[in-house]
Amino acid sequence: MQNRWIPLEGAANVRDLGGLPTHDGGVTRFGRVLRADNLQGLTEADVTVLAGLGVGHVLDLRTDIELRREGPGPLTRTQVKHHHLSLFTDEFDGPAISSDALLPWQKRDAQRGQLDRALGIYHGYLRDRSDSVLAALRVMAHEEDGAIVHCAAGKDRTGIIAALALAAVGVTRAAIVADYALTGERIDAILARLRASETYRHSLEDRTPDSHRPHPFLMERFLDELDAAHGGALPWLTARGWTGSDTEALRVRLLA
Repeated sequence: MQNRWIPLEGAANVRDLGGLPTHDGGVTRFGRVLRADNLQGLTEADVTVLAGLGVGHVLDLRTDIELRREGPGPLTRTQVKHHHLSLFTDEFDGPAISSDALLPWQKRDAQRGQLDRALGIYHGYLRDRSDSVLAALRVMAHEEDGAIVHCAAGKDRTGIIAALALAAVGVTRAAIVADYALTGERIDAILARLRASETYRHSLEDRTPDSHRPHPFLMERFLDELDAAHGGALPWLTARGWTGSDTEALRVRLLA
């Protein structure tokens, strides 16, 4: 099996969505979609590696203020096309936003458990920014070059977009959940990089690495609720303007 992890100097959580099994016995293609944490620290060598892998599009899921403070990243100084597709509403993007709101999914709520908080945020992506979700999947489906999708940690926002894309082309539930949880292998390195950034440091104070870990049961619950409320990823997408042609194009791009 080809190694899905892509070792880079300036990012800790980069891997290929290739090699994942589908319900009909197929497998996803390597070199079509990569998922990643913050790309701001990429070195020239990293940019060369990603160019060699065919990356032509960056799907940047960060908020406006993250983009302003961190910048779009070194890939945008090449021929790669940058698509800014925040999964949060404008309430997190105001000019007077505090450091504590830079990672709004980390906000604590004494009345709700960790599972419910995370699920509420995940469903909020779908409720509030279906436009960004569809736009991200359409880049994957219709653009000839490969795409790299990222946020800050490459865990929550990136995890949901990856899960929806994989579900839409028929990747098995077990493989989707396992891919989500795989970020846990890199959680210490991810958090170290974020804590080194003035943009994110204050939002990560007083939290243990385990509190950030992408536990499998969380993705299982998200997919269960998506099935119960909408019939699954494809029906949810279809109800918001996704077409059969989009699905076929995504399958052609993502499946071997």
